[in-house]
Amino acid sequence: MLVFLSMLTTWLAANTAEAATAGSIEEVGETLVSAMMMFVGNQDKVYIIDKAEGNQETINDHPAWGAVWDIASKSATVMDIKTNVFCASGMHLPNGSYVTFGGNGAVTVGGALGSQLNPGGFSANFDDTYKDFDGTKSIRVLNPCTNEDDMTSAKCQWFDDPSVLSMQRQRWYSAAEPLGDGRIAIIGGFANGGYVNRQSPEDPDRGFEGNASEPTFEWYPPTGEEPQLMQFLFDTSGLNSYAHSYLMKSGKMFLQAYLKTILWEPETNVETPLPDMPDGIVRVYPASGAVAMLPLTPANNWNPTILFCGGSDLDDNAWGNYSWPFVNTWEHPASTGCHRITPEPEDGSQPAYVQDDDMLEGRTMGQFIILPTGKLLVVNGGTNGTAGYSERTLVTETYGEMPFGMSLASGPVGTPAEYDPNAQSGSRWSNSGFSNSQIPRLYHSSAILLPDGSVMIAGGNPNVDVNLTTVFPTTYKAEIFYPSYFSASTRPQPSGIPNTLSYGGSSFDVTIPESSFSGLSNDAAANTYVSVVRPGWTTHGMNLGQRYLQLNNTYTVNSDGSLTLHVSQMPPLPNVFQPGPAMVFVVVNGIPSTGTYVIVGSGNIETQPTSDAQVLPAVVTSDGAKGTADGSTTGTNASGGSGSGNGNGNDNGAVGIGAKEGVWAALGLSLLVALGL
Repeated sequence: MLVFLSMLTTWLAANTAEAATAGSIEEVGETLVSAMMMFVGNQDKVYIIDKAEGNQETINDHPAWGAVWDIASKSATVMDIKTNVFCASGMHLPNGSYVTFGGNGAVTVGGALGSQLNPGGFSANFDDTYKDFDGTKSIRVLNPCTNEDDMTSAKCQWFDDPSVLSMQRQRWYSAAEPLGDGRIAIIGGFANGGYVNRQSPEDPDRGFEGNASEPTFEWYPPTGEEPQLMQFLFDTSGLNSYAHSYLMKSGKMFLQAYLKTILWEPETNVETPLPDMPDGIVRVYPASGAVAMLPLTPANNWNPTILFCGGSDLDDNAWGNYSWPFVNTWEHPASTGCHRITPEPEDGSQPAYVQDDDMLEGRTMGQFIILPTGKLLVVNGGTNGTAGYSERTLVTETYGEMPFGMSLASGPVGTPAEYDPNAQSGSRWSNSGFSNSQIPRLYHSSAILLPDGSVMIAGGNPNVDVNLTTVFPTTYKAEIFYPSYFSASTRPQPSGIPNTLSYGGSSFDVTIPESSFSGLSNDAAANTYVSVVRPGWTTHGMNLGQRYLQLNNTYTVNSDGSLTLHVSQMPPLPNVFQPGPAMVFVVVNGIPSTGTYVIVGSGNIETQPTSDAQVLPAVVTSDGAKGTADGSTTGTNASGGSGSGNGNGNDNGAVGIGAKEGVWAALGLSLLVALGL
């Protein structure tokens, strides 16, 4: 019976997706808590986190600020989180668990300090009404469970006890980025503060002034070492919240905040300056530009390039101080500009920011989602202003005069847009055929790639507490966006994808039946590639840990029309795709399969085992072999993906996907592996 129900659930999910229209946005129910943060835990579940606030849903006699969303049924169930997760950071662990770092002190109704104050009275340890605890040092760990587990069991719940597991310093808006061995660097953040963590850009001691900034870094799992000062964080204080951080191929870390950019050596704390961000555009919170690493492919030798779009060019003094901005931010247009940088060029050139195509409209709080095809979708955000909320500015002195309630942004952008990194300059952006959502997705909105290749969009609350009557209210409605490839109703159904991927070593074969495509099999094989996608941990317009890597492959075209892909393991370079959970998609003629959940690496925090990549078999074709899918179900004239390499170019003849579900490999994960407890 359990097997039958599981198959029925999969069938229902598949046929629901088949009804989707390419480019459409569908409302899909309530998240119960506002989705300030989200991550895909596995093939079945999306986990949602809110700040401590007065949500109507309750759990254990207090408002809920955690939930788990079932992908198949499109329904949420509340989960208990004890500490205030407001503006925490988060990251995956090598075994597939997830961990969040920091947050805010305990709060009560209206966002006021909780009833039991910490020493000094600047924050609270507990609140008698909301029953939330201080989260500023908290480390919370979750083992994602599947539909086969008892979701009510302790092993499927959040571990959230700062008396057992916590950071050494208070961190709010910190960054988090893993190294190639799975250790996580926890970088910077606020200790206290508000809109920005400085009083003045001219303050020579802005890195510590008022004990509001935390310009240090520490490690998870904890090492016991005293957190070290990072000069970059001191120099950028005030505009370094959620500093953009990406591990490079060399093991150095790319860091960008305010207008400054560096390469940082984690083991020695040595910084190498890189060029400043052009045009005075700030892309960290609260400017909140859309930022992502472009696809790592054989064609670029898996060498990272970072794309920055949108944000704000406010004057330096306009950013104000802890309390509020010094201008009416909602009147200031967000940037339309985009810039790329390759921090470690392999051609001998010096790293430099290069201007890219402008977005179709300016965006603050826009968010990049890397699709299985290697294209990037940008969703959410506003055309004016910044992230954050306030009851006033230096110009507008009372809340009653604020035109958008507490929101510091205006002009919600409801139409997604797609960026093709391989298109010719001047033609990389498009939103043709995309629907427009009427739900404002401004501060505290989020988005994440789902296993079927659709994108879940949720959240939105530019208010200090739940507010259902203001201009931009607290939002619980979730939506699904269906990218262009949903124009087709036939998708690849590969078999043979392993549960784990190693760094180098023996290749594996993936079979694609002839029913997965139409037309000549030789053409389909030449337009097939395998992508490994990590959706990341999303908050504040970012997906921490999000990466896309295309594997090397060759192929054999069989006489019956089916394809056998000969696929390399991950490159023997853990730094380019750190160990942990991911989804593997097979893309045929631009149609992604359903993602298969895998673990990359050993599953442990350790120096990852690597092996030389095995030489792949030569390409074998079969003249006359054809796919058997009805050509009317495979779409026409859709744009190609970003795959490349292996002599099987992937920029031609791409089409869309439907939604016949594949079978996921379940993987049991241990909750407290490598916590050092």
